[in-house]
Amino acid sequence: MRRIDTLPELEALYGQASGAALDKVAGRLTPAYRRWIAASRFCVMATCGPEGMDASPRGDDGPVVLELDAGMLALPDWRGNNRLDSLRNILRDGRIALMFMVPGDNAVVRVNGRAWLTDDADLRARFTRDGREPATVIVIEIAEVYAQCPKALLRSGLWGRDDRALVPSLGEILAEMTRGGIEAGAWDRDYPARARATLW
Repeated sequence: MRRIDTLPELEALYGQASGAALDKVAGRLTPAYRRWIAASRFCVMATCGPEGMDASPRGDDGPVVLELDAGMLALPDWRGNNRLDSLRNILRDGRIALMFMVPGDNAVVRVNGRAWLTDDADLRARFTRDGREPATVIVIEIAEVYAQCPKALLRSGLWGRDDRALVPSLGEILAEMTRGGIEAGAWDRDYPARARATLW
């Protein structure tokens, strides 16, 4: 199998980027990008560090991020599994990318920039839910924001599908990985109540 190793080899296989693909990039939030991101309750956050890459889903019951100003966003770090993969990466290498999605819309809005962590009490308090606050907030300094072509979501039919019957449950995955130490049926049955009690 032939391996592509150089940029000229790669570029020879593709045409030039269209004008629209380049013109859509902004260095900070514009009115249209602001409205789009404010409507997003879900994003995928990608970070990198010495051990490699990490991509983490992030979601909330309102906007997934808070705009601090046109060049800065704040993302609460709500309770999770305490692996801290993304947060460790941010401490050691602040590069970050966020892919914002809105159910039913096939576009994706991307933010690239640099991130840092804070436990600032006033900022954490802005995210209070059910009397709880995030332990930290991820602050993202925007380098670029742009909309991505909808073709990937169109090809996948993401918003019009329900393929759950094709995949193992999370309980089944955990049972496999713990060699039966976790009982799949009980884990799956009990998880919704556990999740509701610890969402924030």
